[in-house]
This record gives sequence, C-alpha cells and structure tokens, in this order.
Amino acid sequence: MAMGLFLDTSRVILSRVKDLRALTPKRHRVKGKWAATHPKQPPTRMALQHFDATYSAQLGALWPSIRVALLSERKYGALLNHFSHNLDVEELQARGCKDFISNGEAFMFPASADHRSEFRPEEDSSSVSTVNHGGGSQQPSPLRLSPNIRCLVFPRGDVTRFRPARPDKFGLLSYYLLDAASILPCLALDVQESHTVLDLCAAPGGKALALLQTQSVRFLCANDSSVSRTSRLKRVLHSYVPKALLTDDKLRITSFDGTIWGEIERNSFDRVLVDVPCNTDRHSLMENDNNIFSRSRIGERRSLPKLQAELLLAGILAACPGGDVLYSTCTLSANQNQAVVQQAVQLAEEQHGIQLQVISLCPLTQMFSNTFHFAPNLHLGEMVIPHLAANFGPIYLCKLRRLT
Repeated sequence: MAMGLFLDTSRVILSRVKDLRALTPKRHRVKGKWAATHPKQPPTRMALQHFDATYSAQLGALWPSIRVALLSERKYGALLNHFSHNLDVEELQARGCKDFISNGEAFMFPASADHRSEFRPEEDSSSVSTVNHGGGSQQPSPLRLSPNIRCLVFPRGDVTRFRPARPDKFGLLSYYLLDAASILPCLALDVQESHTVLDLCAAPGGKALALLQTQSVRFLCANDSSVSRTSRLKRVLHSYVPKALLTDDKLRITSFDGTIWGEIERNSFDRVLVDVPCNTDRHSLMENDNNIFSRSRIGERRSLPKLQAELLLAGILAACPGGDVLYSTCTLSANQNQAVVQQAVQLAEEQHGIQLQVISLCPLTQMFSNTFHFAPNLHLGEMVIPHLAANFGPIYLCKLRRLT
C-alpha cells in the first residue's frame, strides 16, 4: 500500500512539471534539433513577408491587387525573330494573338498617319532640362519606334500559354518568349540607324535580342559579369541570330564587372541599357531556387541598391555626350528604382561633372496603356505594375540623356 501511495504521489508531481528536462541529469540530456522544432521558412515566404511590409507602405491601396497578380500565373509575349524563315505569325494570330506594338501605335495615331513616324508630345518650355540631386522634372522627347520589333500577346484576361518556338531550316527559332513589358526598355531606348549600343547586364539575352531585331544597331556590346550567365546569353543569341551577324565587327560578348565599365570604355556608346540585378519580385515569390531572399544571400540583397547605382553610373560614363542611358529593373522597390537613379545622377555630377536630363516616357505609356497597367504618379520614370487582366511586369524604366 505504501508503494502504491508513492506511485500516485509521483504521478501527481510529474503531471505538474511542464519541462522534465529539469529532472534529467545534464549528462543525459539530448539537445533537440532546431530544424525539427523550428522549421525554416522558405525564401518565397520570406519574400512575401518582406513585400507585404514594404510595398503596402509604398503602394498603398494598389498593393492588394498587385499582390494577387504576382502570386498568379504571369503572361508572356512572343518576340518575333525576323531572322527566322519560320515566323509562325499566321498560326499565332489565328489563336488570337496581336502585336501590341503596332496596336499601340494605331491607338495613338489616326488611321491615315504613318505609324512609324515620330511621336512628338508638346514640349513644355518650363520643364527642367538638367537633373539635380533630387531627380528633377522630366523632359519630353520624340519617340520613334523601329518597324522591325514585333511582339505578340494574347488579349487582356487571356492566359493561354505559347507553344515552344519551332526552328527553321537553318536552326533559328521563330520567337522568343519573355514578359512583354520587358520590351519597353528597348523601345524607350530609341535605337536609330548606325547607333552603337552597350547592354551592360545582358544575360539571359531577351533585351539584347530585341535590340538586334531593330536592325538599326551598327555594333552591340553585350556584357554580363557572370561567366555562366554569359554562356547562356551566347546560346540564346546563337539560337536566334544568323552567324553572319555574330561577327566581332557587329557583336561583342564580354564578361567584365559592369561597375568598372567607365574605366574600360568611356564616352563610347550612343545608347546604353542598364538592366540591373534586383529583387526579381516574381521569381522571389514563386521559386525557391536561386532566390535572393535565401538566408545565405541576405548580404547580397541588402547591397543591391549600392551595386545598382554603381552599374548605372558606369553606364552613364560609357555613354557618349548626347547619348541616352536606360535604367530598368523587374522590381517594385522604390529603393532599387527611383532612389538608385537619384543617387547615380548625383554621383555623376559630383564626381565627374556630368549633367543629365530625364527624358519623359509619357508617350510610351500612352501608346501602350491598352496592354499594360502603369503605376500612377511616379515622380521619376515609369513602371508597369502586374494586374490580373494584364499580368505583365513589374518593370521599372527611367531614361537619362547626357548633356553635351
């Protein structure tokens, strides 16, 4: 009976002890695995939490709808390859695809007008031509679109997927699939006959391919600091461009650190595209592989604005006086968009005595407002924001001109 009383008392005592580790000698205690008790959050979840905190404050009432679109299937466009003899245009048009570029022009011009002529907005003489540290006003400028760039998209609300492109008898693929909004930086760059062009962060190659489609580029230098990404860039160009156009006198592919380009070639290019590494919002929300929000890449992510400003400054130095520089990202982040442009402009003036003019991209947004949703009231540049009915972007772009 005494033994039974002892066992009952022990059960009562143990039932009141929440942590039995206190009754276990230290040498016999086993440390629980952290991963088993506190599961790590995947990078996609970390990205969503970060965006909810920052973009809800930055975008306000726009964020909920953008959030839904970012987490939904994105839309693509088919950049037609004019070098291929198998364009598949009729088949795509029969499925409802339309060239958003020519449609945008038709929307802006009367039917009798030359759709490939210059679009000249009324210039406001009060516009500030130079950019001082805060960014300044944006100066309107003629926008001339190449007759050779064509990008087919399905109608608004239609998320039909494109079939894989087919090669022609020479092995060249008929179209390149990409976010149709990523064509806008190439259109805004306004490449004209015999221009020399630098694509400072060219991989994986979609924008470089679009620039070559203009058939106006006298010489293109496509650079990317990553050797592996440069290899991918080469594969893309060889799959779409004839060998005759991949010669050294027409195209150069390099793997230099883009931030030091001003030391390599200064005052050399008529047009410079600076499509920088960024948060890559859609990828960060949808893919855990190679995600900038991985714990191992926290330092890299935090240093992005500094890297972006250095790349943009290098692009400014590479442009010749009177030349244009187009800065672009695929993130909604104001710290990686407007703030970077302002910082680079300030550094260009303070360190190199270079003054810049912000070129208004309003003609572009007016032309393509039926295809894309643009963020309202941006004080510097333009931005395509995702929307369920037109789920392209995000793409930010800002155009700068070096004054002579």
